[in-house]
Amino acid sequence: MARAREVEIDCEASFAAAAVRVVGTRTEEVFEQASGVLDLDDVERVHDMRVAIRRLRAALEVFEPCFPSKRWRKALKRVKALADALGGRRDLDVEIELLEGLSGEIAEDDRFAVTALIEDLRTGQRRANDDLAPFVKAKSLKKLRRRLEKLVAAAGT
Repeated sequence: MARAREVEIDCEASFAAAAVRVVGTRTEEVFEQASGVLDLDDVERVHDMRVAIRRLRAALEVFEPCFPSKRWRKALKRVKALADALGGRRDLDVEIELLEGLSGEIAEDDRFAVTALIEDLRTGQRRANDDLAPFVKAKSLKKLRRRLEKLVAAAGT
């Protein structure tokens, strides 16, 4: 799992200056995790991006007073939508992983039902991936990055 970068904040600096550093860093972490997020064979990628987007969302909420409210609301709305799409996919990844891990411990009579359930979950996983895809295509990510950069640039105004 990708670790969050530490963000050094000057204790003498303004709250807005802290917002710029923290939100800027958390934004970069999100986009660093975007590569390969739709790869169903490597579910850790979606997990890492989901963690990064949750950290960004928390930072946006903590530093809300530093940003112009209309820009902040629009940015937060987009971040939440991406977080929801990542969460929908991640939930299915976790369920599949759990059931596959238990498959060796399940009675022979129940294996067929569990295998069928896993296949249903994989179908849902592919659908969730289709729902996630528009959020993580290059154009959408570029637009979100630009929105967040403009928000950070407007901090304290």
